[in-house]
Amino acid sequence: MHPREATRLLKGVRAAALAGDRPPAAPRPEIAESWRRMLAGGVHPDRDARSRMLSAAETEERRHVSPLREVLPVLREGLLPALDGALHIMVVADADGRLLWREGHSSILRKADRLGFAVGADWNEAVVGTNGVGTALVARRPVQVFSAEHFVSSHHEWTCAGAPVRDPRDGRLLGVVDVSGPLATMHPATLAWVSSVARLAERELRIRHLESLERLRAVAAPLLARLPGRALAVDPHGWTAAVTGLAPAERVPLPKDFAPGRVWVPQLGDCVAEPLPGGWLLRIAQERTGTAATRVVLDLSRAGAWSATVYGSSGSWSQELSPRHAELLFLLAESPRGRSAAELAAEVFGDPTRTVTVRAELSRVRRHLAGVLAHRPYRFAEDVEVELIRPEDPAALLPHSTAPAVVRARLGRTGPGMIP
Repeated sequence: MHPREATRLLKGVRAAALAGDRPPAAPRPEIAESWRRMLAGGVHPDRDARSRMLSAAETEERRHVSPLREVLPVLREGLLPALDGALHIMVVADADGRLLWREGHSSILRKADRLGFAVGADWNEAVVGTNGVGTALVARRPVQVFSAEHFVSSHHEWTCAGAPVRDPRDGRLLGVVDVSGPLATMHPATLAWVSSVARLAERELRIRHLESLERLRAVAAPLLARLPGRALAVDPHGWTAAVTGLAPAERVPLPKDFAPGRVWVPQLGDCVAEPLPGGWLLRIAQERTGTAATRVVLDLSRAGAWSATVYGSSGSWSQELSPRHAELLFLLAESPRGRSAAELAAEVFGDPTRTVTVRAELSRVRRHLAGVLAHRPYRFAEDVEVELIRPEDPAALLPHSTAPAVVRARLGRTGPGMIP
């Protein structure tokens, strides 16, 4: 059927559905389900409703914490080369339906702007009606929406195909990749194409997960070789990297509020948990023993080779630090009493409102240093000795950092959060 004829038919189907009449043809099941949700939720079929756009800072913060950022190269490689010729654009949204990235043909991007289909916009189904982003999030499967299958009439000149992307470690929905364009650009194979690229993105996440398990195994194997009894190393999601003294399990379900110390793990029983870089050491407890970290050496003496070395009863291990994590740990080492997220945001970004980014980064750090770092406020644990190794030349301290507190430290000055 020609696209124009299909559009006329779909408009008749939609009009009948809105009026409660018998439609000239049955809508596709996923579209019919979405329309029922829209009618029940009070979405206006002829009013282009839009929610508040995210600010540039809010969008950047969401981008920074989104795992989809890791697979953008895969999505771009799989989709962008064909978009200009097909007069389409690629959109990547998070699990809330917020558009975080958008690329493609410039003329189509301008058309999308007029529709409100822009970075920072909310394309949740409950806000803008049936669409390739929001409906794919609700249905949790790939969805193509053609012309008047969009519930809101202002979207009828568009076609879109969206596919969810899940975290292969736990099945969590991370967001949607969508390809959209004017009605005339519709192709029946678009959905299969987008779905295939979404699966490639999930495969890339799976490969990264396996690589992280290999790194954890390299750290854990020497520790496990020295330990008596039964123990295993798992990543933050419970996937097993190495074991000793018991049959290996692919994954161990971890308690929701997992923390260092004595903990009950249903599959293992009473355990003692200790943090490792990228995961946890679980020792199946025979008797109560002291296992907490006692000392941390924060080495910032060599540019680009910053590390944190933790010493405890099981030995020691080191974690390489990113520039941002090195900044945050330096500030905490200089602030024994601790700092709030707002105070750290001011010291790192010069903006106390950037708390979302600070919390996300510290959450990542605490995955590796959970027995070492405390929060509310953020600080090193009281019973942990902290040694800070600075470069001989103060000007060489985190030389590329623009964090106000680090700049002051390089100049030998003190300020908020810095101990003279």
